[in-house]
Amino acid sequence: MKRALALALLLAPGWGCGGAAEPKPEPKQEPHAEAKPEMKPEPKPAANRPEPERITVAHVLISFAGAGTEAKRSKAEAEKLANDVLARAKKGEDFDKLMKDLSDDTGGGVYMMSNLGVRPTSPDEYPRNKMVAAFGDVGFRLDVGGIGMSAYDPRTSPYGWHIIKRLK
Repeated sequence: MKRALALALLLAPGWGCGGAAEPKPEPKQEPHAEAKPEMKPEPKPAANRPEPERITVAHVLISFAGAGTEAKRSKAEAEKLANDVLARAKKGEDFDKLMKDLSDDTGGGVYMMSNLGVRPTSPDEYPRNKMVAAFGDVGFRLDVGGIGMSAYDPRTSPYGWHIIKRLK
């Protein structure tokens, strides 16, 4: 009898957890309500996915006066332009043209990088820790073809905003 009572007490909490509850009715839509476009969140890389050993990235640097480049725009103008360039790139605009027309990077804009602990295989490949931190932080997390942005930060992205596209 005591075993039956103990078993009943163990199972009792499960009885009130919705197993036999009636389903809630779906909310009704008004007949004249406009359909809202479905907002899909941007896919994020899996947190447990290892970063690649090497990547090749292209980027558009949007800088501002006083950030160590020859840019003349204000910080606010640079931030607005960076967000615009990111949106244009994500919509599929020609990334090479965006780099050529808008980037404040005088080095060409395409870089090969090796991850931490990986030796570069050519003189054109930069070790990740020799680049601006935010540049690698974004670049190594992107899938091939993916586009992201590192925001201006005086410690991790001191030259401005980097709109980055992973090529390889």
